[in-house]
Amino acid sequence: MNNGRFAISLHILVLLDQAKGELLSSDYMAGSININPVLVRKELVNLREHGFIVSKEGKNGGSALAIPASEITLGALYQSVKGSYLLGSHKNDPNPLCAVGKDINKHLIDLYNETELRLIEQLNRQTLADFSGKFG
Repeated sequence: MNNGRFAISLHILVLLDQAKGELLSSDYMAGSININPVLVRKELVNLREHGFIVSKEGKNGGSALAIPASEITLGALYQSVKGSYLLGSHKNDPNPLCAVGKDINKHLIDLYNETELRLIEQLNRQTLADFSGKFG
């Protein structure tokens, strides 16, 4: 997941929480994040599919939180955007005849799953409201 999706999505959700129900446009959010509005719209689709936001199309459209920020955990957000393993994986298949190579991926997956569970547990201790409260 080293692609920035968590940071972008969290930035979007903080902006929406700070807006207190006012609809924000993808252009406005893109200006805050300093990225292309197309990337914001891509993340908005994902956030909508996971029930975090609602959107209204059209000239006076935009997005707002679908549920209170106090009900959105950072762990749930992480799980909605995670892709591959946080720590990465081999770019090629290791040698199956090697004592290490034949089992490395199995042990890496076990390590990654355990580490990710701990990360999610930690993120679940903080809500969007907690995180958003750090901003004036």
